[in-house]
Amino acid sequence: MKLKEDMNPLLLQVFRSVVWLVWSLHLGVDTLDKVMVHGATRFPERDCLGTREVLNEEDELQPNGKVFKKVILGEYQWMSYEETYQAAVCFGSGLAALGQRPQCNIAIFCETRAEWMIAAQACFIYNFPLVTLYSTLGGAAIAHGLNETEITHIITSKDLLHSRLKAILLEVPRLQHIIVVDSKPTSWPGFPRGIMVHNLVAVQELGSRPDNMAVARRQPLPSDIAVIMYTSGSTGIPKGVMISHSNIIAGITGMAERIPDLDETDTYIGYLPLAHVLELSAEMVCISHGCRIGYSSPQTLADQSTKIKKGSKGDTSVLKPTLMAAVPEIMDRIYKNVMTKVEEMSSVQRTLFVLAYNYKMEQMTKGYRTPLCDSLVFRKVRSLLGGHMRVLLSGGAPLSAATQRFMNICLCCPVGQGYGLTETCGAGTISEMWDYSTGRVGAPLVCSEITLKDWEEGGYYSTDKPNPRGEIVIGGPNVTMGYYKNEVKNREDFFVDSNGQRWFCTGDIGELHPDGCLKIIDRKKDLVKLQAGEYVSLGKVEAMLKNCPFVDNICAYANSDQSYVIGFVVPNQKQLTVLAEQRGLRGSWEEICNNPDMERDVLRIITEAALSAKLERFEIPKKIRLSAEPWTPETGLVTDAFKLKRKELKSHYQDDIERMYGGK
Repeated sequence: MKLKEDMNPLLLQVFRSVVWLVWSLHLGVDTLDKVMVHGATRFPERDCLGTREVLNEEDELQPNGKVFKKVILGEYQWMSYEETYQAAVCFGSGLAALGQRPQCNIAIFCETRAEWMIAAQACFIYNFPLVTLYSTLGGAAIAHGLNETEITHIITSKDLLHSRLKAILLEVPRLQHIIVVDSKPTSWPGFPRGIMVHNLVAVQELGSRPDNMAVARRQPLPSDIAVIMYTSGSTGIPKGVMISHSNIIAGITGMAERIPDLDETDTYIGYLPLAHVLELSAEMVCISHGCRIGYSSPQTLADQSTKIKKGSKGDTSVLKPTLMAAVPEIMDRIYKNVMTKVEEMSSVQRTLFVLAYNYKMEQMTKGYRTPLCDSLVFRKVRSLLGGHMRVLLSGGAPLSAATQRFMNICLCCPVGQGYGLTETCGAGTISEMWDYSTGRVGAPLVCSEITLKDWEEGGYYSTDKPNPRGEIVIGGPNVTMGYYKNEVKNREDFFVDSNGQRWFCTGDIGELHPDGCLKIIDRKKDLVKLQAGEYVSLGKVEAMLKNCPFVDNICAYANSDQSYVIGFVVPNQKQLTVLAEQRGLRGSWEEICNNPDMERDVLRIITEAALSAKLERFEIPKKIRLSAEPWTPETGLVTDAFKLKRKELKSHYQDDIERMYGGK
């Protein structure tokens, strides 16, 4: 009997479907409305969504003359699963009463908060495709998304309505209803004729009326669009990714399978943008398993966060979460802050910390635990995230080896490094929690298959030794339906194979290891050919130099008609200020950053770090520009996931590019 033979493609597809059903989330739960129904039925009285009460707000004058708003927050106030479900049903009913129709798009433009999830659940229940937009997008990008999807109803917050939406309302002619999630104010004068503004509570009250609740609702099919998720626009105008109910169910099933012992006793802290596929998927995983979700923000996350008044507690200290998703930028920040404090310790304390760090690293590689080190040395570091963290999921960008090791050792919890894109519902790979190797993103999830496609221009081939390399192509039920109203890009990036399986060409370059784990080694769009013919991976250069203590952020840049790389650097304020004092330099932060001597000193330090990281000479920036202004999503220079917006950075630093390349 021959085991290897050509099988009937239809039979193979049926078998694949049976295998997938075995791994499915919960029996019969094949659309997102059923995920919430399952949670409300199985865990009706358990906490679902939590928000901290604002006790006081005050302005605090900083030494540089700026005024920061500080808050004192109380305990978390919780809605149960049953209460969350009922709130979503009433809101959905109210939207229907305001003229929102099934399978007609509705937009949400709001910060991460409980009301975002309630609104999303309402849309899933009533089969309203939900258009998500990042709250940091510019006016033109917001108007583009709303007009392209023909929005008549939008859900937003009071702050975003005034700061972002109000200015572009006349550019969105179809818009009729704005629903504000804040309870106050209750009246909204001064809006264009034809646009009505409502509060979420008022819409829920409208929906709870018996005549509106009696209206039959059309349940979604697994193939119906659940979300049209607009990307962050890191490479141009944001694209709307059409994601079906079955796509998200497949993605969260794959993710949940990699999180050990996930159940209703877990607490998740939600602070990343819910308009990002990583956060939405993570929270849907939690709801499917009865976990509670406490909401936070990057400004209130920890005791030392910018909006927390000194002496009061940040969100992690109060919530004590066990699960958290994070982008590398956040973890790099924690790592650098702790290492700065270690440098300030006495020599005895510092020696003890380094000894414990290296001892634990050695024991971990042997598979042993270190309870004494954890309780005596690392307890204080672990308390930064509440002291109960058991799983950290990293996604959105590559995590450096140094930061990953630090998180594993000092926070006493495994870091699952994942790889996925909006186009694959954030699902692709996640490393196993017991895998302490660095620089890899794990093996494919049960919902995904991965193949490598040769890229001749970059010199990557699936026949490479010792490991196959090439462009990562992801296939499976989590691969989305394509881009909204963009057939040209759909034909470029998506295809269906002879077995009927859908695939997405990621543009990322990967290397497959013998144990089936993937390593991201390059990106097609980040590769630049220098004048002499050498190829430079800008992403690789940035990843290597981000570990330098003097670098908070860096963007490498190269022109194909030039022979060297240059860089824009956001320096670490504490390190650079100390260096300036050692050099006898005085002045404001801007003056220090603009000082040519400081540029030369930082360039020397970066060059040393690059050589230590074994970068080639042609990969090392020859000139740099220090930026006094940090790159935040609000500046438009990075996305909400803190990915660099290269096009915007190039425009922002155009004069400096010309200067560094000898034009000025």
